[in-house]
Amino acid sequence: MPRTNFEQLLEAGAHFGHLKRKWNPAMAPYIFMERNGIHIIDLHKTVVKVDEAAEAMKQIAKSGRKILFVATKKQAQEVVAEKAKAVGMPYVTERWAGGMLTNFPTIRKAVKKMTTIDKMMTDGTFENISKREKLQITRQREKLEKNLGSIADLTRLPSAIFVVDVMKEHIAVREAQRLGIPVFAIVDTNSNPNGIDYVIPANDDATKSIDAIMTAVCEAIQEGLDERKVEKADAEAAETPATKERKSRISKKAKAQKEDGEEEATATETAEAAEPAETATEATAE
Repeated sequence: MPRTNFEQLLEAGAHFGHLKRKWNPAMAPYIFMERNGIHIIDLHKTVVKVDEAAEAMKQIAKSGRKILFVATKKQAQEVVAEKAKAVGMPYVTERWAGGMLTNFPTIRKAVKKMTTIDKMMTDGTFENISKREKLQITRQREKLEKNLGSIADLTRLPSAIFVVDVMKEHIAVREAQRLGIPVFAIVDTNSNPNGIDYVIPANDDATKSIDAIMTAVCEAIQEGLDERKVEKADAEAAETPATKERKSRISKKAKAQKEDGEEEATATETAEAAEPAETATEATAE
């Protein structure tokens, strides 16, 4: 059974493309007709493409991997954030920071800085610095949260990205392609579908259209997550006591090693977090 149907997409306005003069010829296979100078997308093909994308995303989620959703245009921000958050997937709706994929270690370092600042606020470090330094560090934390808070749990590169409007998010698409990360995308008649692994031809400007497609793919992701839980529970139930004990020892050892590494890095990260404030203080003194 299709995850979305022709009537749902029609009601959401997913069939409305752009003006004929703005079209990209590469989208010709997905265009049904022209009406009043506007291209009409073939929703029968859209239904098929949504199902293909949803099934592929379901398998990614079932394997325990992450899909990064990218949508910085106003019409899509709220819908994408809500749907992605509901299935526990990372998303970017504020601004795509160049190098978010190709320079991922630096992005992770910035995310860790948020954690360091949080620790400073709770361990008493904040009590020993001036009001000016507190204000600067707090502002830095707010900026990091706004731009990177939604990917705080993304500890490694995503296994795929889902994009709304490949023209607006061309930097994200290019970075994913450079790294060989599959790209799922809602592609309108003015965009180039070449190089997109899973093309979903549809109106990428209407909130209702985006919502209908996001609902379908996120329901598939949730199914994949649910199936993963069931399979994991079945596998655990079939394990022998000896196997469980061995896994427990390995888990405890890995946790201890991780904590040791974090303690070693804390002093350096704390200094980096406070660095802008210290510089400002020195400048004032001079």
